Amino acid sequence: MYAIIETGGKQVRVEEGSIIYVEKIDAEVGSEITIDKVLFVGGESTKVGAPYVKGASVACKVEKQGKGKKIRVFKYKAKANERKTIGHRQPYTCLVVKSINA
Repeated sequence: MYAIIETGGKQVRVEEGSIIYVEKIDAEVGSEITIDKVLFVGGESTKVGAPYVKGASVACKVEKQGKGKKIRVFKYKAKANERKTIGHRQPYTCLVVKSINA
């Protein structure tokens, strides 16, 4: 059984036991969270939401909190002697999917 959930403005396909990296969620490491925004549940029978599947949820455990790799943003304007380098590291939350309740 698998499901498509929405978290952090993105859609992610999950299965039981899968590890996913999502936008930062304010939760303690080791705590359990429930995601109610389930768009689709597939497997033996499929359920499609409009926009969400009623009564469906995904239980996850917070594995870790962290920051992604640094990206460099270089801004440049020709003939104006303007150069600027900015670095950014996107925070993320690592989740382990425990169960899909449909």
